[in-house]
Amino acid sequence: MSPLSTVTTAYAPRLAEFAFEPGFVAAVDQHVAALRERIGAGGPELVPGPPDREALADYALGFLDALAETGWDEPPGHDFAVCRLTAVCWLVLRYELLADAGRPGARDAHGPTPDGD
Repeated sequence: MSPLSTVTTAYAPRLAEFAFEPGFVAAVDQHVAALRERIGAGGPELVPGPPDREALADYALGFLDALAETGWDEPPGHDFAVCRLTAVCWLVLRYELLADAGRPGARDAHGPTPDGD
């Protein structure tokens, strides 16, 4: 399984928490912005474009490896790692970066988003 699939499978359920956790939405939004900056998913427009799939996958793989090395276990709340992985998941779903995400309506099927889309 690809790192993007792994993260999306594990963290897509967390997106439902956006409906009742505004602090979580804000934290994930900040992580999305940091990821865009880190992997160069910017652009000249006011609205950033999609991230490079391979760059995001490389980042996710490295992040997951670092978490495994430290023995991290997912907490019930929202620590840095949960927010970062949820942000990766959100980017994957928002920009349909998985091979099977190209089906019609896939972008809208994932609930509220940090940037209001």
